[in-house]
Amino acid sequence: MNDLKLFAKGWNDYELIDAGGNKKLERWGKIVTIRPERQAYFQSGLSFKEWNEIAHWEFVDKNNTSGTWKALKPNSPDAWNITFQGCVFELRLTKFKHIGVFPEQNINWKKISSFLYEEAKMLNLFAYTGGASLIGKKKGADVYHIDAVKQLIRWAKTNQELSELDNIRWVLEDALKFSQREVKRGNQYDLIIMDPPAWGIGAKNEKWKIENKLDELIGNASTLLRSNGQLILNTYSPKVEVLDLLQFAKKHFIESNFSVHELWMTSSTQKELYFGNILYAKK
Repeated sequence: MNDLKLFAKGWNDYELIDAGGNKKLERWGKIVTIRPERQAYFQSGLSFKEWNEIAHWEFVDKNNTSGTWKALKPNSPDAWNITFQGCVFELRLTKFKHIGVFPEQNINWKKISSFLYEEAKMLNLFAYTGGASLIGKKKGADVYHIDAVKQLIRWAKTNQELSELDNIRWVLEDALKFSQREVKRGNQYDLIIMDPPAWGIGAKNEKWKIENKLDELIGNASTLLRSNGQLILNTYSPKVEVLDLLQFAKKHFIESNFSVHELWMTSSTQKELYFGNILYAKK
């Protein structure tokens, strides 16, 4: 296994300014936010007083699943756009602290961009607001975007329009069930990317825990990949460790064809923040 730690970097429209005290300070274009972050259990580089002088919005938890945004500057917009490599993302303040982009995923977007080619077939499972889908379509790939939440697919379609792209294949369906059906149908892909949630409740109140589904997800992906196809799997769950990913990868891929890493970012104040684990695998 190569270097365990991989470090994602910011770009013109995103900066991890600081982290600490179970929070993170981020710049999205010209807008700065403060959000809860359980991995930021250390001392921040700047004082919270300095954070409040910089930030436009702070997310305040109500409970484990939702909260509200507190305006720290008057007339701050609650929706705005940022760009990455020609793709445009609409950001919005939501009650779940997320605003429409997981910026650390740009390390995987770059990998997608370097691997894909025109008319390659790409499957984006748990596709959220479509960051990976936009990058794939920008490269000319035939992109299948799978998500079980109708509002998120609408948001992803907005991002497609803002990015002046078209013909992404939208599928409103549970990602695991879709992968099961694709295996039965015998379909295959050149690239599969997935960033499954740690936990959740399905449309029929079924409980989702990633640690119980990971083996099947990786197995399905292995079956669905064409020869020389690539899998990118990101997990952000305290229940899934590097050793778990290694175990499942060894079961479904040749050992020389995969690597497992921890995903990190370094703030502008030199604080290192952990963002989960990544599996890269080749068929």
